[in-house]
Amino acid sequence: MKNYITLSDIENLDDLIKEALELKKIDWALDTGKGKTVGLLFFNPSLRTRLSTEKAGKLLGMEVMTMNAGKDGWALEFEDGAVMNSDKAEHVKEAAGVLSQYCDIIGIRAFPDLIDRDKDEAEIVLNAFRKYATVPVVNLESATGHPLQALTDAITISELKDKKRPKVVLSWAPHPKALPQSVPNSFADIMQKIDVDFVITNPNGYDLNPAITKDVSVIHDQEKALKDADFVYVKNWSSYEHYGKVLSVKKDWTLNQEKLKGTKNAKVMHCLPVRRNVVIADDVLDSENSVVLQQAGNRTFAAQAVLKRLLENSDNSR
Repeated sequence: MKNYITLSDIENLDDLIKEALELKKIDWALDTGKGKTVGLLFFNPSLRTRLSTEKAGKLLGMEVMTMNAGKDGWALEFEDGAVMNSDKAEHVKEAAGVLSQYCDIIGIRAFPDLIDRDKDEAEIVLNAFRKYATVPVVNLESATGHPLQALTDAITISELKDKKRPKVVLSWAPHPKALPQSVPNSFADIMQKIDVDFVITNPNGYDLNPAITKDVSVIHDQEKALKDADFVYVKNWSSYEHYGKVLSVKKDWTLNQEKLKGTKNAKVMHCLPVRRNVVIADDVLDSENSVVLQQAGNRTFAAQAVLKRLLENSDNSR
């Protein structure tokens, strides 16, 4: 593994999941990253991604530097050939080059604007750092994907499943704001790489990018989709077809205990933060069905497994 930009960077997903679960059992720091530094740049807010990746680096013996790029640093220019006579004080060429001298791995988090789909899908920030950095780059959530979260989700399902091929449902939920498709995109992608019966349910107008969902069954009747589910992953996203739009709130899509009656006592997942009684009802989040805290805890071990692979590959390439 040379970078961790998308899930396609994983060479063997089953092995990586197993390694993450082994790291979870160890419960002590390793010296794999001794003398190494990971630098984390956040262009957007974060709680779990930031803290779990910091902890993962420290569990590997790494030094960790974190920066809120939008507040603590200079405004960056990403366009090649730009005449920099505006508010952008530094070009990503220099920023990435400098960081590559300070850090052995660079993590980048940059959300979409949800205005111009082509621009967001170009992943300008993430790809600029990948282009100009001379050390591995990790996607801490980008305009179109969140591969660290998706790896966490696969780890959690592998850890909790009680049958070889469980039914997993990704269910859209209402939200007052327009949210990106990053998390559901990566979740849909990784569910097609492991042995599960995977279904997506969302209202009309909220289908995800068909290039990502491919042949996955998309059901616009939530009750029908939830039938006999073993896992329900609840997440809001804005429209992909009518890009970035909230077409309707659809309050009747909130997941509650009544809806879980049609499942096989399904375990309920969410990437957090979650708006209670909007996305998921209290009677689910406060029940034994909810595994959102265990899922969040696994963020550390997903990040640890990825950072460890990147360090090992870097050492082997010398």
